[in-house]
Amino acid sequence: MPAFFHHLSEVLYQVLECVGVNPWVVERRRHTFRHREAAEDVDDHQPGCDTTTFHFGSQSEGTTTPGLQSDLDQLLLYNHVNIMYSWADWQQGKFNLLMVREEDTPPQHYLLQWIRSDIPQPVTHTDDPDFVTDSQGRVFYSNMAIVNVMAAALEDAHLPHLRHGPSNSWSEDWDFVHAFHCKTLLPEIRSWFTKMQQCFWPSQETLQAARKCGCFVVPAGCHSSSNEQIEWRITPNLIERLLMLSLNMVPIKCLVVLKIMKKEVFVKYIICKNCKFTTFHCKTALFFTLNRTHPTVWTKNRLLECIVRCLQTILEFLHQGECPHFIVEGVDLFYGKLCRQCQLRLERAIQGMIEDDMQVLFHVQCDDLGQRLMALPHDVRPYPSNDVNAGICGKLSWDMFDHYLNMVVVVCHRLCNSEEADLYTSLNNEINKLESLEMNASTTHYHKNYINFVVKSLMSVKASVTSSSCIESGQPLPQDIWQLYGESLDTDVALSKLKLASMHYCKGELRRAASVLHEVEFDLDDSVQPMCGWFLLGNKKLSKAFCEYTVQNYSHEQLTKKLAFCVRFLREEKFCAPWFLWCEMYRAEGDDVDWMDWAEVDARPFLLYLQYLTYRGLGLRHIQLDAFHRLDDIVTSQDKLDQLHHPETVFNLIGHCWELEGNLHMALDAYNASLRGKPRNNAANWHKQRLELLMNNYN
Repeated sequence: MPAFFHHLSEVLYQVLECVGVNPWVVERRRHTFRHREAAEDVDDHQPGCDTTTFHFGSQSEGTTTPGLQSDLDQLLLYNHVNIMYSWADWQQGKFNLLMVREEDTPPQHYLLQWIRSDIPQPVTHTDDPDFVTDSQGRVFYSNMAIVNVMAAALEDAHLPHLRHGPSNSWSEDWDFVHAFHCKTLLPEIRSWFTKMQQCFWPSQETLQAARKCGCFVVPAGCHSSSNEQIEWRITPNLIERLLMLSLNMVPIKCLVVLKIMKKEVFVKYIICKNCKFTTFHCKTALFFTLNRTHPTVWTKNRLLECIVRCLQTILEFLHQGECPHFIVEGVDLFYGKLCRQCQLRLERAIQGMIEDDMQVLFHVQCDDLGQRLMALPHDVRPYPSNDVNAGICGKLSWDMFDHYLNMVVVVCHRLCNSEEADLYTSLNNEINKLESLEMNASTTHYHKNYINFVVKSLMSVKASVTSSSCIESGQPLPQDIWQLYGESLDTDVALSKLKLASMHYCKGELRRAASVLHEVEFDLDDSVQPMCGWFLLGNKKLSKAFCEYTVQNYSHEQLTKKLAFCVRFLREEKFCAPWFLWCEMYRAEGDDVDWMDWAEVDARPFLLYLQYLTYRGLGLRHIQLDAFHRLDDIVTSQDKLDQLHHPETVFNLIGHCWELEGNLHMALDAYNASLRGKPRNNAANWHKQRLELLMNNYN
């Protein structure tokens, strides 16, 4: 290697630290997706669910950068299916599928024969279109069964159906794979463990853990096979994840550079329409290189040498025209992915890059890598906490709690539409079930964090439902209601406290309402990030102050101090909400009427609206007007308006304020602005009709 490689390695190492490939961010990515898996695991325990969710790929491994724009890989495992490698694996009452290989079955693939659930005998006849019967009378499960179910579900949801290999999705940003689990250590994987015994990597501890993983069976046939629609591919994702989690920062940075080169450089030399060099090819090259390279090579000042070694491994694959799978024996990863012509073009290009001492890196635009390499000073210093790292940490924190909040919304929606019991009883049952699950010995702290969040959120709803019923009937609130409110106030900085303030307002306890509102206003500073469980971040910006806060503060307790969830009132909570919000539950669509499950509004505008109403009732005109002007400032500032999740509702609230101020024309303008943003299914339809009728009567 050239003498300058040591210094350039140090510089490259530092550059990668600055674009999010550092121990801090890598661990934050992994931490986030472990929480997401735990949350989904809790929800998979719901009645009627028998699934387990896994997250794989670059995002969950921490081997990505903002410029790579890596998608999210999610695998949904169906636990009711029993995959049999031999007859000894049969289970009574299960959907049993026996793994079968024919002489012409491609490597890494199996056929799945349907076996009866009552006795260990093959099913010999079926009219079910999800199965195919061969000439020998064997009934095989078609891999199109899952594809057809997904296609129908997406069609019902009016979403596109995108299929890439075993993945079925509606977005290029997500890969959803449905799978079954094979617990048996298959021969083509068992041989790998034998070969690994005398190698540099992986360690014996990792191998020992990998033996317990088994593999997944996913719906993907070999594209050139005559049995493509009944072939299923085996994939050792859990073993691969173990391998990735065992790596230190040098191989992780090495893989990231390979991915960047794949995305920006390699693609120029792949000219055939259906050919591509994939991220998995890069990962495979890294695995083989680690396997046969002494650990002393993988150091910070030899990073560039490690990258070259990985490129030489890729050259070896391209030269021989075959890319072996690192774990599964007999598989060529180039087959069906990269034709021989593209292999030879890419081989010549990579050889030239190595001979040119990797000068290609100075021209890479992804994440401004080349520019950063040239701009970084010669004295390499520890990386600073920069905007890129803060932005990544902020987005990860937002994603995790948005996922949590979305799950809470789904639970509330399910309980509201349950016919088994009233909402109060359903909430009690759900809370008790979650608390029992939290006490389970196998429950991890990731599960406990999520369960605690959901329980507090449901307690807030329970407190509000109870209060609403008492207010409606004129009964005093029960004594234990204050404990419920108290235990739920720290879900975030605003939601539960605003609902408490709203309850006090509706009971006529205006001074108590004002006191709670003052506390919320104090906490709701510029570093607090608004969030809604129904809407993705989209084009909304995370505040710089919030992102910088999340770099050093990432525990659940710390993050909830800087999040403000949208305020939601279910129908059963309506007597705890100002009457004007009731209209949000009963909206007009043209001549149709649509009854909504709840009313929802952004936290900050609702705070100001409640302050306006409360201080109006207290006769504090100057504070009332201050709240009114600040609320009006939100709807007259495009930047602030763009950050709202429910702008149509906020326009309706300012319209009501204008009505109370006696300016009906400005109120009508506000309702029209609301309708311009959301013409249908908007309570502004009611308000506009009511106001126009009132104005006509005046005239």
